[in-house]
Amino acid sequence: MTKKGMEISRISSQFAIDGTFVGGKEIVSGLINVTYLAEYVNDVGERSRYVLQRINEQVFPDPHSVMRNISKVTKHINRKVFRRKRDFGGQTLNLYPGRDGKDFVEGPEGGVWRCYNYIEGCCNYDIVENTRQAYQAAKAFGAFQDLISDLSPSEISITIPDFHNTPSRYGKLMKAIKEDRFDRVKLVTEEIDFINNREEIVHVLLDHLKKGGLKERITHNDTKLNNVMIDEASDEAVCVIDLDTVMPGLTLYDFGDLVRTATSPVAEDETDLDKVEMRMPMFEALVEGYLETARNFLTPLEVDLLPFSGKLISFEVALRFLTDYLEGDIYFRVNREGQNLDRCRTQLALVKSIEDQEEQMLKFVKKVARFN
Repeated sequence: MTKKGMEISRISSQFAIDGTFVGGKEIVSGLINVTYLAEYVNDVGERSRYVLQRINEQVFPDPHSVMRNISKVTKHINRKVFRRKRDFGGQTLNLYPGRDGKDFVEGPEGGVWRCYNYIEGCCNYDIVENTRQAYQAAKAFGAFQDLISDLSPSEISITIPDFHNTPSRYGKLMKAIKEDRFDRVKLVTEEIDFINNREEIVHVLLDHLKKGGLKERITHNDTKLNNVMIDEASDEAVCVIDLDTVMPGLTLYDFGDLVRTATSPVAEDETDLDKVEMRMPMFEALVEGYLETARNFLTPLEVDLLPFSGKLISFEVALRFLTDYLEGDIYFRVNREGQNLDRCRTQLALVKSIEDQEEQMLKFVKKVARFN
């Protein structure tokens, strides 16, 4: 057995998994956590696979609160799914307990690890390939929000303060620009000008929240397309994953991130910005899928702000990528020089594309909302 296999075996043996460990590998996909896939075989020869993840304590300094949040949300959803017998997108992962009964274990070399069931026959996509996938992903996240709409935000801990606080993200970027610790500001003057010219949009949603126009709810807070498992045969959404950032927030943050990740035809770090665009057919599919499952609890203002949310979240993520680039690439995992800067540039190009189509986007939202 390889050194990596032995490590995976040691970690997985601490969970209440039936059978004998027969192999494992690292899954290199996310930008934050370390993830392993472990395979077991039981006494009758049946094979099962499990996902092991170590929570990144640099990103989540209180991993126990992360796990409490995930446990509350998954149990709440599973009870409702079982009671309603709902089998469409909006179902969630199941946590396998440690042998001590907790929802997590401490790794042999430290760190908090968890174990999920592996969803067989499914995959996820970094780039949406068709409108059906966009529709299904939005339907899944809408159902996810609907299922936890009756769970009080007071029961969920804030594990990353100001995670979707756009004014705070803007302030952090301004601080990084002023400090310029890695002498990179001179390389991004165009990006800084673009951002400063749109400073007024950073306050819009939080101003509505302060005035009572928007309601704080429990949200996923990281609704990228690749956080929905899609059935490979049917293209139907099966499961929403990556629940680390489940926290109190605004539904518009969730929908906005869907627009950001599903409507652009290129990877997040695309270098040819001419390829970046907000594809209207994908946006329309998102709206139809999302409102099908989320319309019952959304307010009219939330519906009207759906197009704006895509622009804001694309803008906010651009702020985060550029801040990380100026601070030496310490948050998002990078595989090459300038990758975070390229990520920033694609987001800003998407912001511009949304601006050019925002009026048309709103007309479509209002049309669909009338029939839901």
